[in-house]
Amino acid sequence: MTTMVLAAGEFVAPGVKDFFLPPIFGEVTKPMVLVVLSIFIIAAFFLAASRNLKLVPGKFQFLAESLYDVGRNGIAREQIGSKDFKPFIPLILTVFTFILVNNLFGIIPFVQFPTMSHIGFPLAVSLLVIYPVYHFVGFKRHGFLGYLKHQTMPPSAPWFVLPLLIPIEFLQKFILNPLTLALRVFAAMFAGHLLLMVFTLAGEALLFSGGVTVVVAPISFLFAIALTFLEALIMVLQAYIFALLSAGYIGAALAEEH
Repeated sequence: MTTMVLAAGEFVAPGVKDFFLPPIFGEVTKPMVLVVLSIFIIAAFFLAASRNLKLVPGKFQFLAESLYDVGRNGIAREQIGSKDFKPFIPLILTVFTFILVNNLFGIIPFVQFPTMSHIGFPLAVSLLVIYPVYHFVGFKRHGFLGYLKHQTMPPSAPWFVLPLLIPIEFLQKFILNPLTLALRVFAAMFAGHLLLMVFTLAGEALLFSGGVTVVVAPISFLFAIALTFLEALIMVLQAYIFALLSAGYIGAALAEEH
C-alpha cells in the first residue's frame, strides 16, 4: 500500500503512480520478486501435495487434486476437446495457478500487490506463451495456408463479404486476441487494487484528520473490507477466465471447422 498523502490539508487519492514501486535492490522491484516467488510457491505446493499420495486424500492432497481437476476437466477438456486436450493439461494448469497466485498476492497482508496489475506480466504470458502455442498447433494441424484460411474464412460466410471479413478476422485472431487476453486480467487487478487503496487510505485520512469526519472513517474501512472479499472472488475468476480463454484459443486452432 502506498503511504497516505495529505497536501495542504486535503487527501490526495492514489493513482497510477502508486503502482510503480521503487526498486528493492538494483533494478529489481517488488513485482519481479513476487513473480519469481509465485513460481516457487506453486512448485512447492504440488511437490508437497504429490509426495505421499493416498487413495483417500487428506485436505492438502484434496486441494491439489481439485486444482488439477479444474485445469484438466473444467478447462482443458471442455475447451480443447477430449481428443486433443491431454498434451495441454500442464500448460493450462500452470497458467491458471500462476495467474491465480499472482492475483491473490493483492490481498495477502504485508504483500498486498497483485502482480498482474502491471500490464507487462500478463502481456508476457499471453504474447510469449499462449499466443505462440495456439498458433503453432494450428499451423501444425492445418498447414500454413490451411490455417490462415481456417482462421480468417468461416465456411458459412458468403463470398462477397470475404474481402471485408478476412482482414477483420486476421486482426482479431492474430493481433487482438492476445492483447485482450492480457488486458482483461490487468484491468481487473489494477482497478480492484486501486479501489482498495482509495477506501483504505481515505479511511485513514478521515480518521486522523480530526473533527466530525472521524465518524465517517469506519464506513470507508467497512467498504474496504467488503471490497477485499469481492476482489478475492474476482482474482479467482480472472485466473479461471484467462486459462479458459487460453484453452479456447487452442481448441479453436485445432478444430476442423472455424
